[in-house]
Amino acid sequence: MIKQPAYLKKGDKIAIVSPAKKLPKRIDLAVELFKQWGLEVIIGESVYAHHHQFAGNDALRTRDIQSFLDDPSIKAIIAARGGYGTIRIIDELDFTAFQENPKWIVGFSDITVLLSHVYTRLNTQSIHGQMPYTFDQASPESLESLRKALFGEPLHYEYTSAFKNRPGHAEGQLIGGNLTLLVMVQGSLSEMDYEDKILFIEDVGESESSIDRMIRMLKRSGKLSKLKGLIVGAFNEIEEEKIPFGQTPEEVIWDAVQEYDYPVCFNFPIGHIEDNKAMVLGRNVVLKVGENGNSLHQL
Repeated sequence: MIKQPAYLKKGDKIAIVSPAKKLPKRIDLAVELFKQWGLEVIIGESVYAHHHQFAGNDALRTRDIQSFLDDPSIKAIIAARGGYGTIRIIDELDFTAFQENPKWIVGFSDITVLLSHVYTRLNTQSIHGQMPYTFDQASPESLESLRKALFGEPLHYEYTSAFKNRPGHAEGQLIGGNLTLLVMVQGSLSEMDYEDKILFIEDVGESESSIDRMIRMLKRSGKLSKLKGLIVGAFNEIEEEKIPFGQTPEEVIWDAVQEYDYPVCFNFPIGHIEDNKAMVLGRNVVLKVGENGNSLHQL
């Protein structure tokens, strides 16, 4: 049975850390919003640190996160931003205290490494959602979905896809994250089990050939054949190739999974976009996919 950290309540203490890339600006707006939600906010040493492109060197970032993993008064650890760097420190973290006292880990993009590790090794739910770095660009709905996820309120999404879906109904455990990072953790201790799961994927700044390479790697390793459903989020800021690939990201992904019979929906509001809705990894969900209209209910 997967563990669910205690939902937050007013007066709880949360910590913000930077496991990866350094911040180029302050995150005061996010801190203020957390306070409006009734939370006490602790800013980690890594948040405004810098070492080349990272938020402090590996030792500093590890030490900062470790202090909050070990602190029972901290009820959630929020990643300030992604970028690159989490994979450099994941194996240095000691989750002994976390295992005894689970807490919410929140982030997306590069933080997929941490979310996947917590799900796989510690059998604990986490939240794929907006991070403080982009709170000033985030839609109110996406920020509200993060609040609801943290405080244990119902999460139900309905939207319409621009790309044709494969209709169907599925119920199962939700896993996923950034496609690049999901591929990066394959063969490691952080690799998720995809069988009988509903998978969501998103990515940014990749070329169509890179997306094709990664999705086919997952297919060849057997990850895509036994899913219960696939949710395709935003694939944006596509890197231009000198020789056009000839397919959109959606077409690339559809080609890889069209032989299967589970429901597939496209253009779901998750990823490097303003309306990046919160998704709880490890949560049981109900996915209903129509030709264009879709819904996801996180139980």
